[in-house]
Amino acid sequence: MEQSLGFSHFLLQADVLGKTVLALLLSLSIASWYLIATKAIQNLASRRRADAFLNRFWEAETIEAATRDIDLAKSDNAFERLASEACNVVRQGRYGRRKLAAAGGLEAYLTRILRKGIDQETARVEYGLTLLASAGSASPYIGLFGTVWGIYHALVAIGISGQGTLDRVAGPVGEALIMTALGLAVAIPAVLALNHFARSNRIWLATLETFAHDLITLLTVEPDEADGTKPRPLRVAVSSVG
Repeated sequence: MEQSLGFSHFLLQADVLGKTVLALLLSLSIASWYLIATKAIQNLASRRRADAFLNRFWEAETIEAATRDIDLAKSDNAFERLASEACNVVRQGRYGRRKLAAAGGLEAYLTRILRKGIDQETARVEYGLTLLASAGSASPYIGLFGTVWGIYHALVAIGISGQGTLDRVAGPVGEALIMTALGLAVAIPAVLALNHFARSNRIWLATLETFAHDLITLLTVEPDEADGTKPRPLRVAVSSVG
């Protein structure tokens, strides 16, 4: 009776090492897809909240009005947290609070605070990318190792049986190649997702740095009150968070 071949037969014939390699690939695949799904949802929500905040911020008549809106709203995005920290720094300077961090003046102190906020946001958006990079680079080699190990055991079994015909060799070798296919199936989505998130993060952080520069300009340039004019309004083009 001819023995059936396939993935189920390969699992039944695999030893402990082969099953360990398979479990490792399965774990990498689950972790990769979990990160892909959660980061995609988080990024979409963050961009929507940031767009809404930037529209409110740049439509404010004065910096005081924008500050009041920030105080009343919940800081649920990186742009709003950055603006809130910047406004707190300016308040501390107005009330004469002194500390070593502010020794270089208001603009230098504000720059350090905003840089710290950008660094924290960078760490947040890059969370999980190392795992995607590892899965994308290592999974093909893990699958290839499983294939080599499976072929080795198949050839040993054929040598012991003494039946080296083509049908006896092709079946077990073809089954062992399943591990290579699984490794590629894990690696390809991870690499594609990593490239997408890396580009998206670059655009996000570049926009955040531009906003930080705008905050420094708005909060450190004194309004011209000598001729009785009011502080300049904040009606400028709304930034896109792409």
